Amino acid sequence: MSVTFIAGAKPQPSSSANPAKITIPYLQAKKHSTERDSKISALTAYDYATARLADEAGIEMVLVGDSLGQVVLGYDSTLPVTVEEMLHHSRAVRRGLRRALLVVDMPFGSYHASPDAALENAIRFVKESGAEAVKIEGGRASLVERITKAEIPVVAHLGLTPQSVNRMGGYRVQGKTVEAGQKLLDDALALEAAGAAIVVLEGIPRELAERVTAALAVPTIGIGAGPGCDGQILVFHDLVGLTFSPAAKFVRRYGDAAKLMHEAMVAYRADVESGAFPSDAESYHAEAASSERKNSATVATARKA
Repeated sequence: MSVTFIAGAKPQPSSSANPAKITIPYLQAKKHSTERDSKISALTAYDYATARLADEAGIEMVLVGDSLGQVVLGYDSTLPVTVEEMLHHSRAVRRGLRRALLVVDMPFGSYHASPDAALENAIRFVKESGAEAVKIEGGRASLVERITKAEIPVVAHLGLTPQSVNRMGGYRVQGKTVEAGQKLLDDALALEAAGAAIVVLEGIPRELAERVTAALAVPTIGIGAGPGCDGQILVFHDLVGLTFSPAAKFVRRYGDAAKLMHEAMVAYRADVESGAFPSDAESYHAEAASSERKNSATVATARKA
C-alpha cells in the first residue's frame, strides 16, 4: 500500500525562535514576543496523513477537534462524539506529528458528570493517545484547576461553544452585548487564574476578542474572533474546501480539495471502465511470462533486421 510522502518536504529548522518541539511554555512566550511572526498557527487534524501534512507545513498547534463528528463521521453536530472515537483519531494524529503541540478536545459528556470522571477521561487522553493538552468548553474554572493540578495542561474555549448548541439555539455569535462581553471577559480571567494554558475564542466580536487578549497573560487563539488574537485556528476541511455546506463568514479557503479529488475519481472511473487502467507497465508479470515476452521481443527485432 502507498505511504504518505511529501516530495521536497524538509524538517523545520531548529532554533530558539523555531524549536524542534513546540511546547506550552514556548507558545506562551510567543504572546510576549516582539517579533513580526509571533502569531500562533493552529489547525485541526483527524488522521495520520493530515497531521503529517500540518506538521511538515510548520503548523505549531494541532487540535483533534470534536468537529470530527461533522467533517469526518457525518454527524449533524459534535454532541454524539464519544471518548473512544476521540481516542481513536487522536492516536492516528499523534503518529503523524513530530514537532507540533497535540491538543485533544474532550467531547460532550466526558467532563460534565463529575470532576472525578472529567479527570479520569483527561488522563486517558494523555496516557492512551499522547495528548499534550486537553481542551474544555465553557467557563469551568474549578474543573480547569482540578485537571491542571494533575499536571495536564488545559486549553479553555469561550464564546461560541459548539457543545452548547442546544442552549444557544444554534451556532450564533456570542458576547455581542455589553453584559455578555463582560461575562466572557470575567470567565476568561477566572480560567487563566485557574491555570488555563491557552484560551480559544470562537464566534465573538473582534473588539471583545481584543479586550480579552489584552487582559490575559496567556495566549488567545481565535476562530471567528478577528485578527487581534495571539493566534488563529481553522478546521482543516474548511481550509481546503473539503466540506459540503457553505463556509462560515470567518473561513478563508486556501484550496479546493473537493474539486481536485472529484476530478481524480472521475478520471479513475473512466480509465477503469475503458480498460486504460491498469496498463501493462502498472502490472506484475510471472517470471516465465516475463522471459517469454523478452524472447518474443528479441525474435521480432531479429526478423525486422
